Amino acid sequence: MDFNLFMNDIVDAARKDITEAGFEELRTEEDVDTALNREGTTLVMINSTCGCAGGVARPAAANAIHFDKRPDHLVTVFAGQDREATEKARTYFEGYPPSSPSFAFLKDGKIVTMLERHDIEGHSAMEVMTKLQDIFNQHCEEV
Repeated sequence: MDFNLFMNDIVDAARKDITEAGFEELRTEEDVDTALNREGTTLVMINSTCGCAGGVARPAAANAIHFDKRPDHLVTVFAGQDREATEKARTYFEGYPPSSPSFAFLKDGKIVTMLERHDIEGHSAMEVMTKLQDIFNQHCEEV
C-alpha cells in the first residue's frame, strides 16, 4: 500500500468527520481572516490526524454543539495539512502556544479561552464535550 494514499485517506476522513458535524473548513489565510473577524462567538477546532483528535476531539466537538447554548460560528483548520491557514489562525490565539488538536473560543475576533492538547489527550470525549459546553454556558446565547 502506498503510504501517501493511506495518509490521504486518513486526512480525508478527518476532514469529513468535522465538516459533517457542521464545522466550516478554513483552508486559506483569507478564509481564516474572514471567519475569525466575524461578530459573535466562534469555536475553532484545530484538527489533526493524531489518535486523540479522532478518538476524543472530533467526537467531542460534534456532540458538544447539540446544546442549549452554542457558538454563532463553527470553523476548523487542519494542522499539518493546511499550514498557512493554521498559522494564520494561531495569530488570533495570543498567549497560547501552538497545540493540536485544540479548540479556540473567540468573541468578536478576540481569543477568550482555549482547550489545548493537554486538556484533550488522556481525557474522554465526554469530558472534553463537557469542557466545551462549560465554555458555551459562560459565553454563548441560548439557541
